[in-house]
Amino acid sequence: MSKELFQNLPDIIDAKILAEALSISKSGAYALMNEKDFPTLHIGGRKLVAKPDLIEWIARHTGREREKP
Repeated sequence: MSKELFQNLPDIIDAKILAEALSISKSGAYALMNEKDFPTLHIGGRKLVAKPDLIEWIARHTGREREKP
């Protein structure tokens, strides 16, 4: 997985941006954010994900190791 794919994402990602980044629907993004092992942050009633946590989660779920800086 290339970090370049995610370099333009904000550090904190909401469901709309997550959906766009993963080419899924917004409801699909919310479903993913409700998964037990997904690194969702619950802040003020909002569901968010930190970009580094998203990159690591994708790496784990695609069988690839996290890239070293």
